[in-house]
Amino acid sequence: MDLQSLKNRFGIIGNSPALNYALNVAAQVANTDLSVLINGESGVGKESFSQIIHALSARKHNPFIAVNCGAIPEGTIDSELFGHEKGSFTGAVDSRKGYFETVNGGTIFLDEIGEMPVGTQARLLRVLESGEFIRVGSSKVQKTDVRVIAATNKDLLEFTQKGKFREDLYYRLNTVPIRVPALRDRKEDIMFLFRKFVVDFAERYKTTPVQLDEEAKNLLINYPWPGNVRELKNIAEQLSVLSEEKLVNAVALQRFLPDHSNNGNRLPALVPGKSVSGTSDFANEREMLYKLFFDMKKDVTELKRMFLDILQNPANAATAAKFAHESLLHDHYPAVNELPAQVITPAFVQPVQTTNGQPVIVSNDDIHSHEEVEESLNIMDKEKELIIKALKKHRGKRKDASMDLGISERTLYRKLKEYDIEE
Repeated sequence: MDLQSLKNRFGIIGNSPALNYALNVAAQVANTDLSVLINGESGVGKESFSQIIHALSARKHNPFIAVNCGAIPEGTIDSELFGHEKGSFTGAVDSRKGYFETVNGGTIFLDEIGEMPVGTQARLLRVLESGEFIRVGSSKVQKTDVRVIAATNKDLLEFTQKGKFREDLYYRLNTVPIRVPALRDRKEDIMFLFRKFVVDFAERYKTTPVQLDEEAKNLLINYPWPGNVRELKNIAEQLSVLSEEKLVNAVALQRFLPDHSNNGNRLPALVPGKSVSGTSDFANEREMLYKLFFDMKKDVTELKRMFLDILQNPANAATAAKFAHESLLHDHYPAVNELPAQVITPAFVQPVQTTNGQPVIVSNDDIHSHEEVEESLNIMDKEKELIIKALKKHRGKRKDASMDLGISERTLYRKLKEYDIEE
């Protein structure tokens, strides 16, 4: 069967090279019993490829069943696939055949194979290697002759490295891989698919098919389509039902397209040693500042602990100051070294000054003049002051105050008694 006849028979629309290649591979492998692994994002039509392979195979007159592994609870998937004996578990009031028994001689399509539990993967591997399986609660080995076609939108090779998927099963399933391209990778097919969908919906709802002007067409083609063909079909149906005008412009179309421009609210990150041509100096500085602020947020807890350590161990003040200035600023925030001098202010990080080994607290208001402020350096006074501030901050809630201070609630209670602090 030639490629165009194949498309006409199974309703495949499109002429992109990636799609044509995937169809050719499916047609060539169909008349064998080799396992096939179909890769592709959600909504690209992976199940259609499994049906094509079954329909062109010698098993076409035998059963075909599609099983979504991600939709079956982990506790029952073994029973669904391989069957169970009466009384093998709570609720097993009767014996039951599994899919591998009922589809004997046919084809089973395992969608979302990456969601299959590891224990079930071992059972599936045995079926693929020897055609044998055992019902849940039984010791009798049974035989089956089923062709397995699997599909996933995950990176199974990465899953094997993380221990989420058996490596031997991956290579057993991946005998013939087929990759179905995403819709954004076959832009030349978008308008063909859209016209087919709107004509079908117009016939169903007995209306006139909607059309797009040139700007709307460009908007449709350049949309990222994270939901692929399934999303395009949904948009076509919404336009067919809800659009007041049959000639849709870009403004009207935009109302039906979700906004993916700020997907995940991602902020720019720095990549050392790389730069983007044509980017302004202002943009580069802004990216560096974003990176700087994110790293600062991570170290807030560390800085709190360092400050408490200085209060409790004055002798360590000089070491802590050196660490704050050199390690935190230059090691954790390398982007600071790349910023223009005017971007970095002296108030960013100030080392703790010491006099005869004792820390001197510098006021934020007078930080540029480096004036020393005389105040009590008694550790007990400082500890009492911090406890009072923490209690005020958290409105007397001991648990929250103790967490903020970095001590246990029991220790906080003892300190309250020790310093005679009224809550």
